[in-house]
Amino acid sequence: MKIKPIKTEKDYKQALERVEVIFDADSNSKEGDEAEILSLLVENYENQHYPIEAPDPIEAIKIRMEEMNLKQKDLVGIIGGKSRVSEILNKKKRLTIDVIRELERILNISASVLVNNYKLSK
Repeated sequence: MKIKPIKTEKDYKQALERVEVIFDADSNSKEGDEAEILSLLVENYENQHYPIEAPDPIEAIKIRMEEMNLKQKDLVGIIGGKSRVSEILNKKKRLTIDVIRELERILNISASVLVNNYKLSK
């Protein structure tokens, strides 16, 4: 087991190849330990070089709606009337603090995601 920091794209690809080979190793073996350590190094490299940005608040709402099998009409009464729901989901109007609180409660989306700034459509 020769483990070293992943500093380059070449190192990253080699680590991925090795993890693929030893992925199913018994967790109580040397190869299992190697797989666990390499996975952490790969994850760290990916977080630094291939960060995944959080979705904007409206995209987060749409993703959660899809996960919960909700339609736009299901947000009527939570966000406001039918036209207000449409305006917000189409980025014509911004989320208000009261709406953010309700969405956090109903959709279980963190307020820290919902308060992020986003561009309105013109």
